[in-house]
Amino acid sequence: MHALEFLPLMDWLALILFFAAWMGYAWFAGRGHEDGTTLLHRTNLYRRYWLMQATFRDPRMLDGLITQNLSATPAFFSSTTIIIIGGLLAVMGASEQVSVLVEGIPFVRGTSVEVFDLKLLLVVGIYVYAFFRFSWSMRLYTFVALAIGAMPPPADFETGKFNREKHATRASALVGLAAEAFNSGLRAYYMSFAAMAWVFSGTAFMIGTVSVIFILYRREFRSDVLNVLTN
Repeated sequence: MHALEFLPLMDWLALILFFAAWMGYAWFAGRGHEDGTTLLHRTNLYRRYWLMQATFRDPRMLDGLITQNLSATPAFFSSTTIIIIGGLLAVMGASEQVSVLVEGIPFVRGTSVEVFDLKLLLVVGIYVYAFFRFSWSMRLYTFVALAIGAMPPPADFETGKFNREKHATRASALVGLAAEAFNSGLRAYYMSFAAMAWVFSGTAFMIGTVSVIFILYRREFRSDVLNVLTN
């Protein structure tokens, strides 16, 4: 009972909604729609087209450059996330002074230092998760480079010595996994903004969670980019 009394009921409900919405949307976007109706699954088709074209090229310098450029974005976010985590940990080291400053912001509900630390710890945990996803995406792109480098010459595909479809499918699947890891890390960034609303109140936290999920849905299922790639 003492643990349940640590936070108000509205904050507990906001936390439950936050994690349920995040995990539920991740399942909905990743597992519930594997028919090409999301931006990620639609771009997977273009990844397949790209790697199929790579089997006709020799040398494959263009494909190596594309892979390098794709890996640069998760590398940037990975290093940025480390800086953010360091900044948040520094804030936690001075949480008593920071909580007093935050309470001076209009509409912020005053809380104890322990509760304020818990709110910061949630944001830190989100960014730690994002770091692991971005760093895994970087490593997956090294596997993509290996798969492209290991592709036989186009002449060996034409003679039937190697299966063109098999090599293209394997390489494109690796690119898709790397993109999915990056996408989940980026989704964590979005969810961190919802978690920051918890500083104001549990109600703001709930509103922020619903708003972020709506934005994610619009961008992954109803964006102009998806319409362009589909039509």
